[in-house]
Amino acid sequence: MKSRCMPGGSFWPRFLPSIAVWSILVVSASSYSQQAGERVEVPEDGEVAADPEIDTQPEEYLSECNEQEPQDFLIRSNFVPIPNMTDEEREIRRRRHQESIRYRTEHYGYFEGFGHPSMNETTPAQNAETTTFMGHRVRVNRQIIPALRCVEAEIERSCAHVPYQPERVTGLRTRNTYHTGEVSNHVYGIAIDIDSHRNTCCRCVARWRDHPLCQIEVDSIFERMAMPECWVHAFERYGFYWLGWDQLQDTMHFEFLGDPDRILREGSMTFGQPSEVGPANGTVQPGLGDRAEDEP
Repeated sequence: MKSRCMPGGSFWPRFLPSIAVWSILVVSASSYSQQAGERVEVPEDGEVAADPEIDTQPEEYLSECNEQEPQDFLIRSNFVPIPNMTDEEREIRRRRHQESIRYRTEHYGYFEGFGHPSMNETTPAQNAETTTFMGHRVRVNRQIIPALRCVEAEIERSCAHVPYQPERVTGLRTRNTYHTGEVSNHVYGIAIDIDSHRNTCCRCVARWRDHPLCQIEVDSIFERMAMPECWVHAFERYGFYWLGWDQLQDTMHFEFLGDPDRILREGSMTFGQPSEVGPANGTVQPGLGDRAEDEP
């Protein structure tokens, strides 16, 4: 009888294929580790552990724009007089209002009747440019165009679960629609209205009181508009103020009250180029739904 421990016995022919396969696996693992410049240790059970230093998490979203809050002195509710105020309180608010007019004039242009031409030799219309927002042409101050683009990118990124396609978007106006000594941010080109026929302004003018969404009792101001709440948060992330928070409850209206010099991140180039939609001139694009007599 031949010995089972000798090459001539039956033991070797039976296990030689297994030994060959195992040798190939070890050599392959060693070769891969040398190519990667790392050492891979093969444990006794034959399983290779995952490299703990490899980050499999998705990269954090980084916008081209800085996140910023609206500047307090530009927010309407901080300078508009309210009933039963003392004379001292009224004077404080009057000064805030004048400060806000000076700031807007210096940064966006002189609008006749508010501020003084010495503050800015150009007009808001001269500083405006036509761009697009959510597929609609809109004319705004060229400085806030990057902020609008960042808002649009944020909406596409974070609001996909609540689809909404605006039908009308309007911006710059050449006529002031306030009648109480105020000046609308539309005349400076830093405000836009989205779907003025679907998103209400329940306390703007008398006709709005008859709108169905203005007549019902609601738990939240967001219930008085068709636009998703998510859009409001996207605008607020980049220095816009939503006038839905105001006593007017103007849910269609967003105005840029942040610092225009802080819109883009340092070194950002993507949104820093001029718009290719149209030149900056003094004409206003006739937007559908631009009911200037109804909305501030």
